[in-house]
Amino acid sequence: MTSISDELLEEFERKVGHRFTDRTLARTALTHSSAKGQLGVSNERLEFLGDAILGMVITTHLFHKLPGQDEGRLTRVKSVVVSSDTLAVVARDMALHRFLITGKGVATRRQIPKSILANTFEAVVAALYLDADFDAARDFVLERLAPHVEQVIRNQHERNYKSLLQQYIQKRYLVTPTYRVVSERGPDHGKSFEIVAHVGDQEYPAGWGHSKKQAEQKAAEEALRRIIGDELLGTEPDEEILRAAMARPSGTGEPKAEG
Repeated sequence: MTSISDELLEEFERKVGHRFTDRTLARTALTHSSAKGQLGVSNERLEFLGDAILGMVITTHLFHKLPGQDEGRLTRVKSVVVSSDTLAVVARDMALHRFLITGKGVATRRQIPKSILANTFEAVVAALYLDADFDAARDFVLERLAPHVEQVIRNQHERNYKSLLQQYIQKRYLVTPTYRVVSERGPDHGKSFEIVAHVGDQEYPAGWGHSKKQAEQKAAEEALRRIIGDELLGTEPDEEILRAAMARPSGTGEPKAEG
């Protein structure tokens, strides 16, 4: 869209949990550069500031959350959390695309590119900082990114099929895989769980395990084998799997893109 009404702006404020004193900041944060020619402003400068604030918030959070961890580990976790893939998922979960002010070239696209969504999230962080204070920006960031921090930290402990599936699907489809318990068998002291992975409207073969965590790993592995193939799953390290998979054209086992 090329403008935003007061009513829609109020809905945006409810989404971010802040009522702006200076609503010009909110409108600017939502204005993509494709609309700059019409409106004379865009969120590029706010994006620049928001990127720095976001980095500071996550860096400080990880510094205190992971005492004793070396710089390399902290950097790896941070790089995933503040990546455009993660920020785009968070922005989509917040439905920020509904409030974007864009030029015609972007407005006519079927789906907003993840880079625009990620940049908008950063611009909103800066707008909160300028309209309120650093604490408001920090609280906004941590409320939405803390779950992703926890997930990345868990995934760093081992080669994790859930992690690989999530990274691949987020990069390609801007959604997060979910898991569903199909059945439980056996006595309480020795249960087995059957769990399936879902990506969009696609369900993959079930995985079995003696715990839900183990069964979810098996389900994620089954989904990855259908999506990217056995030969790529034999590749090490994890980054090589993702690079190789992303270089391949979409296969028949891949989920239907949403939206």
